[in-house]
Amino acid sequence: MVDLPLMIWEKSLVVYKNRPALVQDIGEKIGIVLLEGESLRVREKDIEVLHPGPCTLASLEQELPPADVRAAWELLEGTQISFQELTELVYGAYTGSTAWAAYRLFKDGLYFSGNLQEIQSRPLEEVEAEAQKRTVKQRDLAEREAFLERLKARTLQFPEDRRFLHDVEALAYGKTDKSRTLKDLKVPESPQEAHRILLEARCWTPWVNPHPLRFGLSPVSAKIAVNPPPKDEERFDLTHLKAFAIDNPWSNDPDDAISVEGPCLWVHVADPGASILPGSPVDREARNRGATLYLPEGASLMLAEEALSLYALGMEAVSPALSFKMVLDEAGTIIETDILRSWVKVSRLTYAEADALLKGGGPEVPELSALFKVAEKNLARRRAAGAVFMEFPEVHIRISEGQVLIEPIAAYGSGDMVRECMLLAGEGAAHWALQRRLPFPYVSQETGDLPQAPLSGIASSYQLRRCMRPRTLSVKPGIHWGLGLDVYTQVTSPLRRYTDLLAHQQIRAFLRHEVSLGEAELLLRLGAGEAATLATVQAERASRAHWLAVYLSDKKGSSWEGVMLEKRGNRSQVMIPALGLETQVVVKGDREPNEPILLTLSSVRIPETDMVFVTE
Repeated sequence: MVDLPLMIWEKSLVVYKNRPALVQDIGEKIGIVLLEGESLRVREKDIEVLHPGPCTLASLEQELPPADVRAAWELLEGTQISFQELTELVYGAYTGSTAWAAYRLFKDGLYFSGNLQEIQSRPLEEVEAEAQKRTVKQRDLAEREAFLERLKARTLQFPEDRRFLHDVEALAYGKTDKSRTLKDLKVPESPQEAHRILLEARCWTPWVNPHPLRFGLSPVSAKIAVNPPPKDEERFDLTHLKAFAIDNPWSNDPDDAISVEGPCLWVHVADPGASILPGSPVDREARNRGATLYLPEGASLMLAEEALSLYALGMEAVSPALSFKMVLDEAGTIIETDILRSWVKVSRLTYAEADALLKGGGPEVPELSALFKVAEKNLARRRAAGAVFMEFPEVHIRISEGQVLIEPIAAYGSGDMVRECMLLAGEGAAHWALQRRLPFPYVSQETGDLPQAPLSGIASSYQLRRCMRPRTLSVKPGIHWGLGLDVYTQVTSPLRRYTDLLAHQQIRAFLRHEVSLGEAELLLRLGAGEAATLATVQAERASRAHWLAVYLSDKKGSSWEGVMLEKRGNRSQVMIPALGLETQVVVKGDREPNEPILLTLSSVRIPETDMVFVTE
């Protein structure tokens, strides 16, 4: 065995961080120069000597004759040699250039292992396994290179090429923030860029909506089964009351109904809290979802679908409910609130049907007239308390038979009536909990700064919305400025909103004389449910924008009438009522709020949900 010299000389060939270098001088630290010309001073332990020299870096670039490495490996089977001996065996001479070539061969690791003082040949089975692994890797690299060329040319071959796009889809869905493919293409690794590539490569169609998954939401409804109401639970029979569940025609989960009886307003609410206990698997799943996810392509329910047949109001002849009874004075103010477990008989109506009944388009229903009067009084009471009212054009977006359909949502008097009754239920429930010192979720809103020069029309609603403070969900009661209420909570949607279900669980614990959740635990659950709800709201908003972009993608050059909301410099905020869309456009000249303006669609980018309109 021939050992490498222990001494380092000037012009010795060394390796530094797997790079060849030539020793320039020797001192406290060793001066070296790299092949690229960079000079460094390094510690002796940071380098390894390949040849004592004198060597030149230029000689390292000369081409050597082919070497029979495999023959050398077979010859050395079962023995150990030094680096110099390996160099001489493979290349027939020990020079600076052959030493560097032998070092690269050694570091390649296919045939040899060990260190520069003791090099041994690897066993046959290891070499063959490694060689096979490298062959497969080389083939994969060649296949991937060919795939990238096809992707650049947008000439992918399906289904074979789909396996290369898994990382792109994962990024588009927000499951990761990295993509090897996008990195190889030298484009930004963003969900929008991934979405664009998938569309252009025809791996995705515009009918793929990635936004719910980007927000970590499940595209399917909850699966954990919900139990029916306990059979032995006592309930008040309120089936003698005419109860109406009034909603949009596309609503499939009615969870509130209203009745009136003399000075009493009854708001009957679905009662899933009868079987969903705090901390149960169903409760945890609902908390993780926060709310039902409503998308144009369908709903992803907070509770398993079977819960609707058990608890939704009006789905069966008689429904279990949690009924909120508010006794009102002549001005419509709540005098007293009571909450009862009940049986109710509910008739389902659309807003259009309820309005028609009130206007004499059907059998006379005096109860509906009485409900409208209750609502009118409450509206007047809230208005006098400084409530803020905003009205924006709304549209309903749905997917049907491969089409995006956009329909205006008409304003109905019964819609306002139902809203006022729900607000009364929330106000009454909040007072009820306060009087009993029951830890409870309250919704409040700080006072906003109203505009000094109020506008009218849609521009007024936009102006007021910009003054609104965020709502607060807490275990501490407070005023709700926007609603004009001293105290408020939400209790009328326990089938589709977790915080409402949580309120029901607290109410039911009190009614059963059981220990309710304390404020600390209640606050933790409120925070978790509200965080999940925020993700749901964001996903719904992004999904609406996606489907609107899909709808507009083949309508470039088409025009819509807009309404000026606000002018900021050379850009203006504009509402397009027919699309339910607010957008910014460049507007020349002076325009007044609420002034009509004709907008023409200039471009649409589905991945960015970017829709650009221009004016004449």
